[in-house]
Amino acid sequence: MHKHNSFTGLISGLTAASIWGGMYVISKVVLEIIPPFSLLTLRLLMGAMALGVVIYFRNSKTNITKDFFWTSFWVGFVGYGISLGFQFVGTKLSTASNGALITSTTPAFVLLFAPFLLGEKTTWQRIIALVISTMGVLAVIDPRTAELSSSLFLGNMSLFAAGLTWALYSVLVRKVSKGADLLTSSTIMLLGGLPTSIAFSVWEINTQGVGEITIGIIGGLLFLGIISTAVAMFLWNYAFAELPAAVASLTFFAQPVVGTLLGWFFLSETITPLFIFGGVLITIGILIATFEK
Repeated sequence: MHKHNSFTGLISGLTAASIWGGMYVISKVVLEIIPPFSLLTLRLLMGAMALGVVIYFRNSKTNITKDFFWTSFWVGFVGYGISLGFQFVGTKLSTASNGALITSTTPAFVLLFAPFLLGEKTTWQRIIALVISTMGVLAVIDPRTAELSSSLFLGNMSLFAAGLTWALYSVLVRKVSKGADLLTSSTIMLLGGLPTSIAFSVWEINTQGVGEITIGIIGGLLFLGIISTAVAMFLWNYAFAELPAAVASLTFFAQPVVGTLLGWFFLSETITPLFIFGGVLITIGILIATFEK
């Protein structure tokens, strides 16, 4: 693992997770006006267009074969068509604290998939790093706030499926990115989510409609489409292209930390000693995985 590339990959993964950790406040406001799958369709289209513009102005030309296109498209279908679909359904039918807790299982699933799909060894160092980081996440999001009532069962199962399929998507990104142009591949992946999101958004608009689009909502859409989708998704893919999947997946844990910090900064939510302890454990876990011998 090249030191410079591994550091850049680590920063990319942490930046992507931090952007997603900070997008909940904006998503919440925009979702009151635009239903979830309609918002996802707009995000995917804007994200693909933004990356497409970068590809257009880039000097190097990429040869897109039929095989390359469809492989990238189906990987995107798993990530943006299936995983984000499960996440929306799960978030609607469960609670926010359950969502944070259940989807934090993603790195564990990555550790499970990586040996089979990538041939990456599961080392003791990676297992220890995952355990320490997971303990940190549990301290940050406090599982005592989770609800396991039978009425939330479907929502919780959807969130579990979201975590599982996002791990599968992330591992497949590493598989596809070997010897491929990541920017082009990432753009095609975003298009892979459109068949599902468009189908559901047509149904949503017919049943729920869309609220009033203001300047604030347009600003929120631009942030979600360009920063949270084009930039963050590319950075996440880059992290998995440059780092072993088990190491890259731990950067996912930056998400609840950033979300809590923003809640403290903007919404005057309290920061507990448990949160600080959790943040330290997550950092230790990531460092153990990164500086693997």
